[in-house]
Amino acid sequence: MYVADSRAKADPSAGSTTGIARSTARVSAAVTPTVLALGAVSLITDVSSEMVTAVLPLYLVTGLGLSPLGFGLLDGIYNGFSALVRLAGGHLADRGGGRHKWIAGIGYGISALCKPLLLLAHTLTPIGLILAADRTGKGLRTAPRDALISLSSAPENRGRAFGVHRAMDTAGALIGPLVAFLILRATVDGYDAVFTVSFCVAVVGVLVLVLFVPGSSPTAAPRTENAVRERVVDERAVDETAVRPTLRAAFALLTRRDLRRITVCALLLGLATVSDSFVYLLLQRRLGVPDRWFALLPLGTAAAFLLLAVPLGRLADRVGRWQVFLGGHGALLTAYAILLTSWHGTALPYAVLLLHGTFYAATDGVLMAAASDSVPEQLRSSGLALVQTGQAAARFVCSLGFGAAWTLWGDRTALMASAVALAVCAAFASTLRPGRRVLEPAP
Repeated sequence: MYVADSRAKADPSAGSTTGIARSTARVSAAVTPTVLALGAVSLITDVSSEMVTAVLPLYLVTGLGLSPLGFGLLDGIYNGFSALVRLAGGHLADRGGGRHKWIAGIGYGISALCKPLLLLAHTLTPIGLILAADRTGKGLRTAPRDALISLSSAPENRGRAFGVHRAMDTAGALIGPLVAFLILRATVDGYDAVFTVSFCVAVVGVLVLVLFVPGSSPTAAPRTENAVRERVVDERAVDETAVRPTLRAAFALLTRRDLRRITVCALLLGLATVSDSFVYLLLQRRLGVPDRWFALLPLGTAAAFLLLAVPLGRLADRVGRWQVFLGGHGALLTAYAILLTSWHGTALPYAVLLLHGTFYAATDGVLMAAASDSVPEQLRSSGLALVQTGQAAARFVCSLGFGAAWTLWGDRTALMASAVALAVCAAFASTLRPGRRVLEPAP
């Protein structure tokens, strides 16, 4: 010990080198290779899916002549149908004892196969069935994928790990609409070309998952001594070694106060969260955006999400995940308020899309990090699926309700009702803050 101290005093650079090494070790512990590999899969897959999402509203409303109510039905299916299978995906992954990767792979594969089928569908019913199948794939893969991220990350770094994954995922969301825009401008049968390229990209994402994501459940990054000392254990938690991955045990997780409160809040706030597609359609109508530029609107949301996902994930680890989660809904409410004003300035789309992206950066991964703290490892996929199911089902209902309100009373009245509902739900959610203290990161 004396020799080591003497060397450190004699060579000032030794302390600096040690500090750099410790900093690098903390970064490595926070973002594991599993998280990075899953981030690459999500990036590629999101390029594929966002190519379709970017053109789908215009394709359905303008190309096929659907009413806002008809589009609301399809959009609800697209965003909410996965709620019916998320619990199944989570349960299968937990029961398999390490099958998280393969259940997720099946989900990615189903979604990939749906892309070329859009070439053959031109009416409401077949398009609805294809979108339902695509969302079935998303429902199967989401909980196992998020469980892999959670299980491979130390509790005090989960916000950052989910932030890195969501940032990589959003990079794909940024590239996808741009690719769709270029294809639409460069080809005659633009929509068909978009669906074909989307399928090819989705296949690449499945291959990356198979080749580079570990096949067994990863071991979480080692916790620092400080983090272990500061860890707070939920007094209602049971011995995790006694938990068996059954459906009954999965639903019994809702008896835990923190997870029940998180699930209820995700459901209530989802009921007042207008779908992305409707936000872009509202912006187009306010600004008179030409059809050929419509596919670029999601780029604003994706860019803000990409830039803010990691910083807000780290902030959630430090100051509290629930505070950041509710703050994200405050940003969304502000975006609604701006759309309801008479402002028509050139900064309008930038302000709305920045707030929209901030909402996702502060809520998407942060919600999963918060829920992970209340779920034992043996039921991690099932527990996260419970929260995701409530949120997805609520957004399905919101899409149907918003589409119906738009058809009956107009877009402004529909958005006003959603804004009021979001404010009420956010106020109620603030009173249901989970009791678990957030883990503090090691200094």
